[in-house]
Amino acid sequence: MSEYLDALETRNPQSREQALMSKLPQLLAHAQTAPGWAAILPGVNASDIRSRASLAQLPVTRKSDLKDLQKTSLPFGDLTTTPPHQLARIFMSPGPIFDPEGRGQDWWRFARPLHAVGLRSGHLLQNCFSYHFTPAAFMVESAAARLGCAVIPAGIGQTEMQVQAMAELRPDAYIGTPSFLKIIIEKATDMGADISSVQRAVVGAEALPPSLRKWLNEHGVAHVLQIYATADIGNIAYESMTDGQVNPGMIMDEDLILEIVRPGTGDLVAEGEVGEIVITSFNPDYPLIRFGTGDMSAILPGISPCGRTNQRIKGWLGRADQTTKVKGMFVHPSQVAEVVKRHPEIIKARLVVTGEMANDVMTLHCETTSTDATLKSAIIDSLRDVTKLRGDVLFVENACLANDGKVIDDARKYE
Repeated sequence: MSEYLDALETRNPQSREQALMSKLPQLLAHAQTAPGWAAILPGVNASDIRSRASLAQLPVTRKSDLKDLQKTSLPFGDLTTTPPHQLARIFMSPGPIFDPEGRGQDWWRFARPLHAVGLRSGHLLQNCFSYHFTPAAFMVESAAARLGCAVIPAGIGQTEMQVQAMAELRPDAYIGTPSFLKIIIEKATDMGADISSVQRAVVGAEALPPSLRKWLNEHGVAHVLQIYATADIGNIAYESMTDGQVNPGMIMDEDLILEIVRPGTGDLVAEGEVGEIVITSFNPDYPLIRFGTGDMSAILPGISPCGRTNQRIKGWLGRADQTTKVKGMFVHPSQVAEVVKRHPEIIKARLVVTGEMANDVMTLHCETTSTDATLKSAIIDSLRDVTKLRGDVLFVENACLANDGKVIDDARKYE
């Protein structure tokens, strides 16, 4: 049996890039048939969007925008190209934010991570993602159907029944959150139950610290891989293994275009720099054009040792929304970006908020090509003009600011 789901995973990277770029005009034209995208992309000629450079000129639509967009036209803000009643399912996440599922095979593209952990036709999965209102469990279901795997629709909770199902039905794999798998293993130990058939796990929806992965390995689950997925997009990236060892980074799905942008903007960062994950998705029912996930990561250079040739990201590195209140007023990452744009001498900047309650101090730390006093005064003026707040500027050495994607650092003391 092949180590790879299909030949797409091992394509020459240039061939993949050409294929994705060649499909961009058709994607844009298709998306613009939906009134919501037509409003977001007015005057955009789809035939002109055929490169990363032209794509980068389009606005970013963020996940945080969806709630307001959907309120204007329920349920999806007119962003779907398939009428709601022709879809397979409609989900509701907290907010609420509504998410569609179409009728295509493996609609969420979840088969790749399941295949990467070694799951094949005839295997049995215990699906411990929630079946209630949200799509994660159904992402697994559609992927299992594509691979030919049977599913125990276990959902969440009822730990003793989870253990009983594993002990008596002998599933090959667990799919769900890593913390719940730990709870199940601990309960199985208390019950004296044998759940050793579960040798594989694909986990997501929360962080997997190295210590927890190690604990799961030591307690019988030999292969534990993470997936990064969202309710809007489905599978975005996933881990792989070589000779039983987890490879660095997470491999991007084949049907997505990845960009990493500076939080609060649509501006691309340099390769390796931490920023917000922005995805363009070729989904026929729910096309997404420069969709800001609100999650941060960075591109990992090179190709995975497993032989899959797509781009890799470093995994989930935090949230991009760093909006904070200073003296009762919101300050946004986009405002910091506006200050930086006004002064080409600024290489990189971070707004640091210090002080104690009711005594906020705002300082813009800047890596610059000049430390001239006139430049400092001009930046201070821009900071006040953009944020409507007084702040200071501190010049720091180049490459001094950490590569962690932070644009606003709230370092205030609240004790």
